[in-house]
Amino acid sequence: MPTEIPIYQVDAFTSRAFGGNPAAVCPLEAWLADDVMQAIAAENNLSETAFFVREASGEGFDLRWFTPSTEVDLCGHATLASAFVLMTELEPTRAGVTFATRSGKLAVVREGGLLSLDLPARSPKQVETPPGLVDALGATPSAVVAARDLMAVFDDAETVRRLRPDVTKIAALDTYAVSVSAPGTGRDGDVDFVSRFFAPRAGIAEDPVTGSAHCSLVPYWADRLGRTRLKARQVSARGGELLCTLRDQRVELAGHAVLTIKGTFRLP
Repeated sequence: MPTEIPIYQVDAFTSRAFGGNPAAVCPLEAWLADDVMQAIAAENNLSETAFFVREASGEGFDLRWFTPSTEVDLCGHATLASAFVLMTELEPTRAGVTFATRSGKLAVVREGGLLSLDLPARSPKQVETPPGLVDALGATPSAVVAARDLMAVFDDAETVRRLRPDVTKIAALDTYAVSVSAPGTGRDGDVDFVSRFFAPRAGIAEDPVTGSAHCSLVPYWADRLGRTRLKARQVSARGGELLCTLRDQRVELAGHAVLTIKGTFRLP
């Protein structure tokens, strides 16, 4: 008999279906084999598929994330999506949850209609422009900084919107991924900064909305703008918005989520 597991698809960091970043969420009674979870993520073909199992204590959950090609150490939008499934579909009276992950304990709380996610800050430092970056992006940034990933900073939001990078060349760079960012200007003047995120090495040409990238984006823009509360927009084709707060060495990201698919995954 096939094994059946529940699966949900949630659009994170958006208040409307077909916006934000879609993540698949699979609640499990016990862990599946790693290669099976990787195969499920490849079958889903979303930027992330999250799996969680209740801890032995019964209070929190262990959480893991897979792209179509690899397991990753941190994923913000799939964590938000997992909390959304827990707090709306599985345990509607729950107001918060803590996940144990490769990146430590990650807490999500419900605040009205928003979910607020607590992540580690990764403050970037200025670096020399790496060889090949300008060619890969097709534009010259005003600054380049780096933490886990490279971040190319431009002077206006429209430049970030118009970029058509060569993802094959980005994959050849010595970095996990590349963020591009700029202050909110023009039609994006209602936010403090905009960004996009490219991670072809992880099987993601462009990620629609990237929580983990904001672990570096928020400290950078908080320092540059002199504020710890910021509004951000990721200007991918789907787009998404995040309310961001920098608290010491933590970044809080608040946003909406929308359930789009609920079903059963059948394993042979």
